[in-house]
Amino acid sequence: MSQLPPLSLYIHIPWCVRKCPYCDFNSHAQHGELPQQQYVDELLKDLDADLHWVQQRPLHSIFIGGGTPSLFDATQIKRLLDGVAARIPFATDIEVTMEANPGTIEHDDFAGYRAAGVTRVSMGVQSFAPDKLTILGRIHGGDEAKQAAQTVKQAQFNSFNIDLMHGLPDQSLAQALADIETAAALNPPHLSWYQLTIEPNTLFHSRPPTLPDDEALWGIYQQGQQRLAELGYRQYEISAYAKPGFECRHNLNYWEFGDYLGIGCGAHGKITQLAEQKIVRSVKVKHPKGYLAGEHLYQLDEVAEEDRPLEYLMNRLRLMTPIARTAFEARTGVSASVLDDGMQQGERQGLVIVTDSHWELTTKGHMFVNELLSYFC
Repeated sequence: MSQLPPLSLYIHIPWCVRKCPYCDFNSHAQHGELPQQQYVDELLKDLDADLHWVQQRPLHSIFIGGGTPSLFDATQIKRLLDGVAARIPFATDIEVTMEANPGTIEHDDFAGYRAAGVTRVSMGVQSFAPDKLTILGRIHGGDEAKQAAQTVKQAQFNSFNIDLMHGLPDQSLAQALADIETAAALNPPHLSWYQLTIEPNTLFHSRPPTLPDDEALWGIYQQGQQRLAELGYRQYEISAYAKPGFECRHNLNYWEFGDYLGIGCGAHGKITQLAEQKIVRSVKVKHPKGYLAGEHLYQLDEVAEEDRPLEYLMNRLRLMTPIARTAFEARTGVSASVLDDGMQQGERQGLVIVTDSHWELTTKGHMFVNELLSYFC
C-alpha cells in the first residue's frame, strides 16, 4: 500500500417507525420520543475516539443511514454535520447523503436538510403499488412517495436516489416494469433497483411470502435492465443505475476498497494504516441502550494479509468496470500475482477476461460472481 485511499464517513441512526418484515439491518422500532440530542452527542464522542484514523485526509463523502434518519429533525442533522466539519475537513466537493422515508417527514423538512448540509437524498420507496407496499410493511403510499420526490427536487439537492425492489411477493413482470416507469417519470439522477431476498432473522424468513419463480425473476431482471438502459440509466454496480456523472461516490468508495469511519449503533468501519501496512475493521455497539450509555466500540480486528485479496474482490466485483492490477495492489498491499491462478480458472469458465494490466468480468461473469469468488476461498 503506497498511499492512503479516500476517506468516507458512515453515520448510523438506528430508529424507524416500525420494523419492515424483510429488513435485516440494525434498526429498532420507535417507542416514544427519540433521544435526538443525546444521540448526536454520543455520535460526536464516538467520532472523537476515531479521529486518529483520519491521518490528515479530508472527508470524501458522508452517508447518514439507518433505520430512518429522516426521523431526526433538520436542526439535529445540522448540529451533527457541523460537529463533524469541526473535527475533520471536508473536501470541497463532498457528497453528503441522507436516507429518507416518504412516510416519516413533513415534506418541507427537505429544505431544512438541504440547508443543514445534506447534498443528496436516498428515498426508500421500494414500490409504488399499494398492495406491494402493504405486504412490505411500508408506512407510505405511492402518491405520498411521488409527492416527496417532487419536493426533494424543489429543494435543489445535487442529486437524489429512489430505492426500488423487484421480485416482490406475487409480482408480475408488468407490475415490476410499472414501478420503473413511475420512478423514471420523477427523473431521479440515480436509481437503486434490487431483488427482494429473504434474509435470516426477519419476519419474512419465519413466514415466507410467495415470491415469483426463477423464470419470472429472470424475465423481470432482463426486461428491467433493458428498460433502465433505454431511459438513460447506466448500470455501474450490481443494483445501482445512474445518469452520467450521478453515481453515488460514497458507495463507489466502499466497492473500490476505500477507507471509511463508521459511527453510530452497529456501524462498521474499514481503515488503512499506511505506516504499519495494516488494514483494520471496526464495529460499534449495536443496541441503542448501550451506545447511549457511552459504550461505542464493540470490536476492532486486523484484516490478515492472506484475507485481503478475497475481501477486495467481494467488494470490487460489485462494480461493472474492469479491475486494474495496480489498483488491487495499491488498496491491498498484496502482489496481483496471488490472483493469477483463480483468474485463469475463471477465464477458462468464461467468467473473466485476463490481460497484462487488468481483469474484466464477462456478461456471464457478472451473473456468476459467487462462482468466481469461490476460486479464491
